Amino acid sequence: MGPVLVAGGGIGGLSAALCLHRAGHEVTVFETVSEPRELGVGINLLPHSVRVLHDLGLEAELAAAAVATSELRFCSDDGVMIWSEPRGLAAGNPWPQYSMHRGRLQMVLLEAVRRALGSDRVLTGHHLDGFEQDADRVVARFVDRRSGTAVGEYEGEVLVGADGLHSVLRRSFVHDEGPPRYSGLVLWRGAVEAPPFLDGRTMFMAGHDLQKAVVYPIRGPLEPGGTVLTNWVAERPVDLDVATADWNAAVDPGEIAPWFADWDFGWIHVGELLASTEVAYEFPMVDRDPLDRWSDGRVTLLGDAAHPMRPNGSNGASQAILDGEALADALSADMGVPAALEAYEAARLESTSRLVLANRQAGPERVMQWVEDRCDRTCRGQHTCVPTGDLEREANAYKQLAGFDLATLQALSRDQQDA
Repeated sequence: MGPVLVAGGGIGGLSAALCLHRAGHEVTVFETVSEPRELGVGINLLPHSVRVLHDLGLEAELAAAAVATSELRFCSDDGVMIWSEPRGLAAGNPWPQYSMHRGRLQMVLLEAVRRALGSDRVLTGHHLDGFEQDADRVVARFVDRRSGTAVGEYEGEVLVGADGLHSVLRRSFVHDEGPPRYSGLVLWRGAVEAPPFLDGRTMFMAGHDLQKAVVYPIRGPLEPGGTVLTNWVAERPVDLDVATADWNAAVDPGEIAPWFADWDFGWIHVGELLASTEVAYEFPMVDRDPLDRWSDGRVTLLGDAAHPMRPNGSNGASQAILDGEALADALSADMGVPAALEAYEAARLESTSRLVLANRQAGPERVMQWVEDRCDRTCRGQHTCVPTGDLEREANAYKQLAGFDLATLQALSRDQQDA
């Protein structure tokens, strides 16, 4: 098969490039920015996506750069525990769950792509502007986004739109989609060096629908007894017009920290953690409605371009990585490009659409609102106002929906060993 053109050098596009290259395809990645840098804050990789990255030979790099998450804990806004469960290897999974800096992950993937494909196969400063296709090929046009100057046309057999939430390629499928669908919530994100809390590898979520905090380490100590790079997310409802929102706007954490001034749980003080951060970034929480199709002839979508979802459940990056593996598998079958892209879509569209809709209901995080609605504030040590069975069923149902429940992971591991 001829060249595969991947528009977008983010986590999804780079993972797809590695999967496609491993399967024997010629791949070129086109990235909008001229100089990729380590930007952003924390991200979580769930075990089913870590399997893919380990298969690509990145186990050592990930282990060195990330924290292997051991526990997920939900708390009310006074720090009383609602639900706790082991995660990753601590839960008996064949692969770890990782928390790490988003920019570091992107650099790990970019370096791997350049090693495997060659540096000349990653073209920066190339923003997808449009395409034409016929029965035999697709031609993609790219511009320098800053100047609007044309920088080239490239021919391939497949064009993959991994160009994110504001995907140019997606607009060829839905011409009048408009701005992303706003949840009514804004996220403020930051990362700061801080003493480790609990076992140093725990992720916790605290609060309810009107105010929430998510905190987890994304890099271990650089020396024994040292601090860890700690990622935090604050969430509150805000009346906002996302069509004019300043995405990724830098804000002063001192404006956010007072909301959490009394969130002192003993093992961490959320307000002080936020106040000690130098800068935070504002992100409206958005998604888009699921599409009926991702593919048309020789073009297809992947990752946030295909299924942008709210971050509840920490699933966006993991699902994009799974897309890349499924795309490579489909294109490696002997069925022709249009049929292969239809097979890829059939493998991934329905499951990711269900996740998009589930995350609109807060995913597994909604147990915190259950407690807020039901608790009379007499619970001490651990909430008993919601039956443990209800909490366990909610946690397991979401894992099954997303594809990282223990039984599914163990089956994947057996299949891998038998291959």
